[in-house]
Amino acid sequence: MFVLLLSVIIVICSLIKLLDVYQKSLPSYKASIGLGGPAPLTFCQAIKLALSLNRVNIFTSFREYAQTYKKSYAFWCLGTAYVRIIKAEDMEKILSSAKHAKKGFVYRFLVPFLGEGLLISNGKKWAHRRKILTPAFHFNILQQFVKIFQREGAKLTTQVKFAENPVNLPKIISKHTLNVICETAMGVTLDSQEESQVYREGIHQTGKVLVLRFIKPWLRSDFVFRIMGYENVLWQILTPIHSFTRKIIRERCCKFKDNQPTVNNNETCDRRERHAMLDTLLLAEQNDQIDLEGIREEVDTFTFEGHDTTASAITMILFSLAENPAVQEKVYREIMSIRGEKNGSPLEIADYSNMVYTDRVIKECLRLYPPVPYISRELTEDQEINGYSVPAKTLIEALIFDLHRDPEVFPDPERFDPDRFLPEHVERRHPFAYLPFSAGPRNCIGQKFALLEIKTVIESILMNFRLSPITHRDDIVFIADMVLRTEDPIKIEFIKRPQNQ
Repeated sequence: MFVLLLSVIIVICSLIKLLDVYQKSLPSYKASIGLGGPAPLTFCQAIKLALSLNRVNIFTSFREYAQTYKKSYAFWCLGTAYVRIIKAEDMEKILSSAKHAKKGFVYRFLVPFLGEGLLISNGKKWAHRRKILTPAFHFNILQQFVKIFQREGAKLTTQVKFAENPVNLPKIISKHTLNVICETAMGVTLDSQEESQVYREGIHQTGKVLVLRFIKPWLRSDFVFRIMGYENVLWQILTPIHSFTRKIIRERCCKFKDNQPTVNNNETCDRRERHAMLDTLLLAEQNDQIDLEGIREEVDTFTFEGHDTTASAITMILFSLAENPAVQEKVYREIMSIRGEKNGSPLEIADYSNMVYTDRVIKECLRLYPPVPYISRELTEDQEINGYSVPAKTLIEALIFDLHRDPEVFPDPERFDPDRFLPEHVERRHPFAYLPFSAGPRNCIGQKFALLEIKTVIESILMNFRLSPITHRDDIVFIADMVLRTEDPIKIEFIKRPQNQ
């Protein structure tokens, strides 16, 4: 028995040794050595690391490596080279090129949740969907949304008035942004707060499962993921999420059919009158440009991305205003000045464009707290980075959070300073040094929508409240997730402003 056990141990050790030797023969291994970074991990070291990882320390480790190497670097683990991009010139090589537009394998884990919508799809499918959807975010559409943004902002203000101080920001802001995306892009007013709460909570639970699958290499296997029970857990979470978005599609379909326009089969949607997102998809379906499953994929994608990323942004912006009272006061005064010129009339889209200081504040908040801190791509051909040729099929990790903290571009990067975005500073900066909405062919299609929504929230809140921090900067612990999240909820106090102020 002892001899048999010893033989098994010897065989296992020999296999592990062979694996390590094989890894060192791979082109991506050689490239990772040249790029610099932490020493490549042996098989046993990689397993030990994976066992120790959680949502907090994996986020922290990315930051520590960036501060240690101060340039784009490679991380080698279990036969895979991860090239982590943290410099603007390298970011441009990857994000500006249509050659490297293919999403990394980690997005495959999102398919059960989002299908192959605009976020995940590649190649011709992505280009086709992007062409269909681009008109839905035209300036004329945004003009139609301003009143909805303002109405929902007023509702949010009312909810804050009756909420118990201090306010749990992520919870109340997420509820607001979900209402907004459903009423604007989807054309459906949410009538069940319980239903939307189940959706929001499901998103958070989905994030936990998917991040776990990324940081534990054995769970990347569909077979292992299934036999360990995680697939069943994920589908239990996703069932009410998909029920929620399918209900949205059904409700809008009924309204759409009641007011169905005449469609020329030879005419594409983007040449007709401009429609909001879901109506644009329904018109495309009439023209055989997309099927019902494709509509479901895009509705799932935009319901998630249109509310969760924006909720993260608004949460951190309100937090930053609370932490910086002098900045908060300047934003308030700018809003008051613009409102004063309107003589009581509601603000229009041009008025929000004139909030130049507020715009700088938002940009600085998004620099410090980008809602999407991580983007993954797969090289489709060899690419030179740091003087080394990185082979095709290498996984690229574009670390936006660290890019925005490059001290050579943003001196004293943790300091909150809206003047970083004065025109004279922006002109001298590399165009790929600041990417809260990504860049290049796959940049965020809804960035103008998000920025307008953010400004209407700031206006509505600051006209009624002063913000005072309960959570402070040193209290915040970020975790790895689909969007930027904190381990504990951000809390601030809303102090009602006197009406004559």
